[in-house]
Amino acid sequence: QVQLSQSGGGLVQDGDSLRLSCAASGRYFVNFPMGWFRQAPGKEREFVAAIGGLGRTIEYADSAKGRFTISKNKAANTVYLQMNFLKPEDTAVYFCATDRTYAALVGGTPAYWGQGTQVTVSS
Repeated sequence: QVQLSQSGGGLVQDGDSLRLSCAASGRYFVNFPMGWFRQAPGKEREFVAAIGGLGRTIEYADSAKGRFTISKNKAANTVYLQMNFLKPEDTAVYFCATDRTYAALVGGTPAYWGQGTQVTVSS
């Protein structure tokens, strides 16, 4: 089993920044791809960003491009999501995720999920 433990999040103002962290443990391998998803009230969970196992492949949802940055600290088995210029529409529960395969991760069916953390952006 792989355990993902998230931290960060909270209540911020329109235009502020936040950084989310997600630490992996258990039967986790350093080259697993990792990513972030979010789910807003009344909406389906959606892809936000992903980073490949070696850190060379990075993808963002259109809504995240230019504002969010995903990064990975291999030594700490931790992935980060730096979110800048936050907007009220970014309000959601954010989940980190990982899987053995990149395709499963970006396809929205990763095997392992974090517990979720609330991000609220007020206008």
